[in-house]
Amino acid sequence: MLKAMPLILSLLLVMIAYLLGSIPTGYLAGRYLKGIDLRAHGSGGTGATNVLRTLGTGPAIAVLLIDVLKGAIAVALVKGFELVFPTEIPALWQSWLVTATALAAIVGHSKSIWINFTGGKSVATSLGVLLVMNPLVASGTLGSFLMIMAIFRIVSLGSLVGAIAVNILMILLHQPLPYILFSGVAGVYVIVRHQSNIERLLAGTEPKIGQKLQQETES
Repeated sequence: MLKAMPLILSLLLVMIAYLLGSIPTGYLAGRYLKGIDLRAHGSGGTGATNVLRTLGTGPAIAVLLIDVLKGAIAVALVKGFELVFPTEIPALWQSWLVTATALAAIVGHSKSIWINFTGGKSVATSLGVLLVMNPLVASGTLGSFLMIMAIFRIVSLGSLVGAIAVNILMILLHQPLPYILFSGVAGVYVIVRHQSNIERLLAGTEPKIGQKLQQETES
């Protein structure tokens, strides 16, 4: 039993990370503020961008901050556990466990168990994860996102550029192999989640900040 304890603890931390990521912040905001299912409005997503289009600036900022916090707490729990109980989980596992919990939180946000495995596109939660994994990588990724936003005013384009930038930064800053693999997997995941946005970008129909989607059923 004692030999299995590190594995049990690791699985428990990953499960907690998924459940944290699964908290459907945008969905709850729609229900409590307007009595609507956010998935039936705008893009159909539960992230801050659709909240902005559907509920307004204040709720969008709140949802954005909470979604970032979900990812940050998920990874911080692992790092905190390692500090308090340094011998419970093998040192060689630790960066891999951070990576696993980070991915669990990201998947949880977009595939929430509470709303039939639907959700947002995991960009804000990914940023929260990065803020704890490596603040410098997070700052560079956020900077690339904001730069694209300032130039083009298209959230999805900024998110896609950020998904690429995080991989470059992880390599340039010589991060551990698990973190580099995380950036690759998470980057691809975010890009896949933006498939419909990419199609609209190529067609020139992706809305800028403040504009509505041309079709309410688009995601």
